[in-house]
Amino acid sequence: MSTDNTDIGLEDFATSASAPDAAATAAPAVDGKDVDEAQKEAVYDIPVKITAVIGTATMPVNQLLRLGRGAVVELDRKLGEAVDIYANNRLIARGEVVVVDDNHIGVTMTEILSSSATNG
Repeated sequence: MSTDNTDIGLEDFATSASAPDAAATAAPAVDGKDVDEAQKEAVYDIPVKITAVIGTATMPVNQLLRLGRGAVVELDRKLGEAVDIYANNRLIARGEVVVVDDNHIGVTMTEILSSSATNG
């Protein structure tokens, strides 16, 4: 695992694949850009669902049905413990809950997980 406070780039989560020799496979131009560049830019517009999980709980249905207004559900995390941050249901980082403004909260990424740590 690596700890890094830098922004997450697309290349951090891409899997490496062997690329053919660039000189042998020159891509034609599209709107003044080569095809590879146009494809990369198209990827940046794909929406990614980010989820921050502060904790989980497991309970039987009968206990769930007895919950009412004001009930407290105890989670499996301790106060101050890092929250898990997922991108499209894949664990990518851990962080801390922060107050953004009077009506919103956010998450500061404190640890970005390597792709090998998130795969297993």
